[in-house]
Amino acid sequence: MKQYSLIDDIGTQHTFDKVPQRIISLVPSQTELLVDLGLEAKLVGITKFCIHPKDLRIKKQIVGGTKKVDYDKIRALAPDIIICNKEENTLEIVENLREICHVWVTDIISVEDNFNMISDFGNLFDCVAEAENWNRKLALAFSNFKSFIATKPVKKVAYFIWKNPYMVAGSGNFIDELLQLNHFENAFANQPRYPEIELEKLNPDGDLNYVFLSSEPYPFKEKDALKMANYTNSAKCIFVDGEMFSWHGSRLLKAFDYFKELQQKL
Repeated sequence: MKQYSLIDDIGTQHTFDKVPQRIISLVPSQTELLVDLGLEAKLVGITKFCIHPKDLRIKKQIVGGTKKVDYDKIRALAPDIIICNKEENTLEIVENLREICHVWVTDIISVEDNFNMISDFGNLFDCVAEAENWNRKLALAFSNFKSFIATKPVKKVAYFIWKNPYMVAGSGNFIDELLQLNHFENAFANQPRYPEIELEKLNPDGDLNYVFLSSEPYPFKEKDALKMANYTNSAKCIFVDGEMFSWHGSRLLKAFDYFKELQQKL
């Protein structure tokens, strides 16, 4: 095979003499995507948070989490490429890993970014047909969902991702993109990324419709909803599946069905 070059989402050019055969993924949602693209056999290392498919952590070497990794374990696996994400992994991790092998970094904010990532993986790992098939399925589901949601009224929501301190989804991230797609006006869209907030300032104008408590990265419980109710000013607390709102990749196909169910419950 001839030498080929590709550019990742942060502008780094990678030149390969052959298709990478030994892959480490440090992003749970992208691990799932790699498996769905038929690349499970090439995965040699994953994180402890790579929970889909369910049995993958039994089969593959765990090399740490998304914010802290075991560099010795990674070196011992002799990877050809390590898959990272700008939001999930730290710049320090990425720079250190570059001393070992190629580090491909994704940056997924929009649904269009998601389509592009899948196409990139198709070219990167010589599985173009599989990538195109996934993008066709996602494009159809995306179109169907946009038709479904078109007549739904816009509701104002606050989407919580963390406790101690309380943090919510702001703008410029995949969660905000999917909230907008669902006709949810993000109450904190005027702040970037994931701002910390005080519960006392959660709903000062009393115009919130819902407070979404995500299942991840912080697993909110019923006691959290009860406490939150003291500050919501009639906004209803709803538990939502964090994977559906924050995992990109092939998970988005299941997310569209989940969003329809959620809309019908509200």
